[in-house]
Amino acid sequence: MQTLRTTSENPDFQKLVKQLDAYLAVMDGDEHDFYHQYNKIDLLKHCIVIYDNDEAVACGAIKELDSKSMEIKRMFTLPEKRGKGLASAILKELEIWSKELGYKKTVLETGKRQIEAVALYNKCGYKIIPNYGQYIGVDNSVCFEKEL
Repeated sequence: MQTLRTTSENPDFQKLVKQLDAYLAVMDGDEHDFYHQYNKIDLLKHCIVIYDNDEAVACGAIKELDSKSMEIKRMFTLPEKRGKGLASAILKELEIWSKELGYKKTVLETGKRQIEAVALYNKCGYKIIPNYGQYIGVDNSVCFEKEL
């Protein structure tokens, strides 16, 4: 496995995000358009792609939320590669990168129906916080943070 730090201009990152969006369209149902508007990738400067034998198999990104916080975005692992610790590895690398950039915590939002994602964030030391920003009042959203 190789880990690459890149930007959202990376074609492998873009390809994985397209698969993520297709997956989320099914998971989110009628709420997909609401979430999708906040998941644009054209300006992401801090993206991770994990490769297995030159195949892009997992990704994630961070973007500044405020002067102390980076927001975790676009986490995805190909379904056939799940259960191998790739999402945990991406999360750890994004946390390291955030700390290197001088941020004090990472935050994120996921859907309550994304049971595997909720379990991942709990396992990796994230704590549930009140919904922030555009997610305030959104019943399907659950927000997390982790001090770095």
